[in-house]
Amino acid sequence: MKIGIDILGGDFAPDANISGAILAKKELPNDVRLVLIGDRDQISSGLLSLGEDVSGYDIVHAPDVITMHDHPTRAIPQKPNSSIAVGFDLLAAKEINAFASTGNTGAMLVGAIFKINSIPGIIRPCITSTIPAIDGGKTILLDVGSNADCKADVLYQFAVLGSLYSKEVYGIEKPRVALLNIGEEETKGNLLTIATHQLLKDSDEINFIGNLEGRDVFSAKADVIVCDGFTGNIVLKEAEGIYTLIKKRGIKDEFFERFNYENYGGTPILGVKGNVIIGHGISNDIAVKNMLLHAYEVAKSDLVSSVSKAFN
Repeated sequence: MKIGIDILGGDFAPDANISGAILAKKELPNDVRLVLIGDRDQISSGLLSLGEDVSGYDIVHAPDVITMHDHPTRAIPQKPNSSIAVGFDLLAAKEINAFASTGNTGAMLVGAIFKINSIPGIIRPCITSTIPAIDGGKTILLDVGSNADCKADVLYQFAVLGSLYSKEVYGIEKPRVALLNIGEEETKGNLLTIATHQLLKDSDEINFIGNLEGRDVFSAKADVIVCDGFTGNIVLKEAEGIYTLIKKRGIKDEFFERFNYENYGGTPILGVKGNVIIGHGISNDIAVKNMLLHAYEVAKSDLVSSVSKAFN
C-alpha cells in the first residue's frame, strides 16, 4: 500500500509534515510506503536533517503551493504542479491508495469531486469529524462544513455514509444513527429536520434511534450524528473552543484531553471514488502522524467499495 502526503500544505509546512511522516512510518506496517509530495530538495534535506534515510520514502516533485488564500475552484487548474494537484493525479492514476493533506480544505474538496469524482448515486460528498464520547468511545459527526445548506435526501445519505464509515473503519457492527435536533420528539425542529426524521425513520438501511439534542452530543447515545454542514461546523468549533478554554484554565481532565484535534489527525471525504483525508491546517507533527495512520485505516477497510456497493 502507498499513502501520499502533501508536504507543502498547512501552517507549519514542510517541517511538521516531514516530521509527522517520519513518526507515522515507525508505526505503520512494513508493507506501507509513504509518498512525500512537494519540493524534492526541501523534502530530501528535511529528511536528512532528522537522520532519516531518504531511500525509505518515495518523493514526488511538486514545487508549487496552493495556499489558504487561493480560490479553491481555480487553484488546481492554475497550479497543476502544486502538491495538492499532483497528489490527486497520483490518486486518480491509482499510483497511491490514499492522499492526505493539511492544506487548503476547499481545494481538497474540489480536487476530490472533480479529479477523483463522486461515487454514482451520491448527491453531495461530505466531511466528518470524530468527537469523543463520555464512555471512551468515538462518535462520528457529519457534515461539518462542506455542505452548509442541505435537503432531506442529502441528510439521509449522510446517515448512510456515516453508518458505513462507523462500521467499516471503527468496527461497530450496527451503528446507532441520530439526527441532531432541538428536541427528541418527532415533530420538533425545522422543515428540514422534520422531513429528514421521516426519511430516516422509514429506512431499513440504518439503525436510526431518533433525534438527539445538542446537550447529548458527547453522551455516547449515538455512534453517528447527522446534521447539515452549517450546524456541524458550529458544533465542531464549539468543541475546539471548549478544549481551548480548558487548557487556558489549567484544568487537567482525561476526557477533555480527547478534544485535542491532534488525537484524530484527519477525516475522510465520504462519497468520492478514492481515499482522500483532510487534516487541520494548524496540524503539528503528532496530528500529521495520526492523519496518516487514519488514512491507512480507511484505505485498509476498503470503505470506498462498501459505499459504492451501498449506493449502486
